[in-house]
Amino acid sequence: MDRDAPPRPEYPRPQFRRSDWTNLNGQWAFAFDDEDEGFAHGWHRISAGDLTSDGPPFDRRITVPFCYQSELSGIGDTSFHDVVWYARTFEASPDASDERLLLHFGAVDYRAWVWVNGTQVAAHEGGHTPFSADIKPALLGGENVVVVRVEDPSRDATIPRGKQYWKGRSEGIFYTRTTGMWQTVWLEPVNARRIEGLHLTPEVDAAALEVEVAIEGFEPGLTLRLAVERAGEVLLDDRVGVQSALAERRLPLLKRGEPPSSPYPSLWAKPALWSPEEPNLYDLRLELLDAEGRRLDAVDSYFGMRKIEARGGKVYLNDRPYYQRLVLDQGYFPGGLLTAPTDEAFRRDIVLAKEMGFNGARKHQKVEDPRWLYWADTLGFLVWGEMANAYAYSPNYVRRITGEWQEALRRDYNHPCIVAWVPMNESWGVPEVDTDPRHTEHLLAMYRLTRSLDPSRPVVSNDGWEHALTDLCTIHDYRDADTLGRIYASAQSAIAQPERRPVYAPGYGYRGEPLLVTEFGGIAFSNLDPQTWGYRVVSDAEELLERYGALVSALLQSEAVQGFCYTQLTDVEQEANGLLTYHRRPKADLARLREITTLLEPRATGRQREGIEPYES
Repeated sequence: MDRDAPPRPEYPRPQFRRSDWTNLNGQWAFAFDDEDEGFAHGWHRISAGDLTSDGPPFDRRITVPFCYQSELSGIGDTSFHDVVWYARTFEASPDASDERLLLHFGAVDYRAWVWVNGTQVAAHEGGHTPFSADIKPALLGGENVVVVRVEDPSRDATIPRGKQYWKGRSEGIFYTRTTGMWQTVWLEPVNARRIEGLHLTPEVDAAALEVEVAIEGFEPGLTLRLAVERAGEVLLDDRVGVQSALAERRLPLLKRGEPPSSPYPSLWAKPALWSPEEPNLYDLRLELLDAEGRRLDAVDSYFGMRKIEARGGKVYLNDRPYYQRLVLDQGYFPGGLLTAPTDEAFRRDIVLAKEMGFNGARKHQKVEDPRWLYWADTLGFLVWGEMANAYAYSPNYVRRITGEWQEALRRDYNHPCIVAWVPMNESWGVPEVDTDPRHTEHLLAMYRLTRSLDPSRPVVSNDGWEHALTDLCTIHDYRDADTLGRIYASAQSAIAQPERRPVYAPGYGYRGEPLLVTEFGGIAFSNLDPQTWGYRVVSDAEELLERYGALVSALLQSEAVQGFCYTQLTDVEQEANGLLTYHRRPKADLARLREITTLLEPRATGRQREGIEPYES
């Protein structure tokens, strides 16, 4: 197989980087297994020689990391194939040293089993989260074979799959399915004694970073070195003796010495804060040393110092009221579906959103690729991290979503761009909140679980309606501008007059949480293809700007509303209500859209101006 120029060549895990790695994207042998007979026939034991024949059972080729349903995979078959297999060779040799070889998968939808040279090395359930395995015990000299079997029960409504449709053809708000590998696969040589995990919590008030480092292969005598830099200046170089498999350290970020001559000496010692206006980031390097001082492992990361909280009916970023101007982003791409064709495509989506005046996005029904989160961190873009939900309730559903959501929280905790968690949306998976107490208890459980794992960010109970306990009151409302202006005159009137379902579930009510309208608009052009649709329709770009301006103005004039999320950034397949087309072409002038999005209204000028002025840091 041709291994040259693999797609998506960038390192896939930007907050936990090692320099030595091998990208396994590119051409893999592939097979549909509609009769589910591959395991019984020994496909997991296929040899390197068998893979060179291009014969059965692996008689197709697929380009990883694109799913077989996508055009960029080289297959482009959108019909149901719930069991698929992958295989390829790679070069590696076992030795007697302490070196291990990790095989990483960014995401495989939905259940995966992995073999190396016929030995099972991993199994994982969950279509959006990563997993890895040490494959050294299974290695042979020279050429090795990795085989992956994937199950994706397309019609099972209790699987958390987000917008992937359980029917044969996309329609309404549901889109083409993703089966199998859809993020990067890579090999990484590491030491048996290594840095296994990293948990970073910025403490803005204390001007410090709380660091937790998980150590694999702990033994007495290990030392952890932590170095912090910003703009090439070394701010801290710390060494700590490792006493257990979890090393904890608070890193102070106050500058030392006498402050320079400045009209603002009090700002000199404070850490540089992260915000959309000033996305200041610090570089963090970690090294694990043995008792003789020899380096066993090195990991590069970064962090941002920022504080997000909801109190007194407002959202505060770094202790200042902040108005969130978000856009709904579903993360679908022409040709690649859930997989962006290039890393630049991630960056460009955020740049275009910022050019239209948005300071963040609600990443809708998708746990997004870490590369997109990296660009949000780097460019300064708020993110609401959302779980891909299922559609039906069952005990098995509860097990699935709680397990995968914990993995998502663990993976993405360190990103400063994430300012809210959204485990549930519009009562998906719990459609009988009003009549079945199990469904309400599940909302409470997801809220409490999320808060228990991350008390530093607000948690949305059930985005859109039927909230139980929640840190933010979020409402979906596609009514016209006049109605929005009337309904959102106060929080009480908004809650009393919902467009669809009640804002709060039975037994729960408004407790003064910040109120945000997190879906509205959905404007499409009237010259739509018969297969496409929008929530409301206009004739051309001028009318789109006029209608968009009226909707945004209605919300900005409300004293009750603390932020909004417009539907949506781009068209997605048949849903044609984006401000950009599916191929990212603007439907109206970006500068004029920006003027509307960042509009200051007299009734809220002071509050909203605080949200768009640059921060001092």
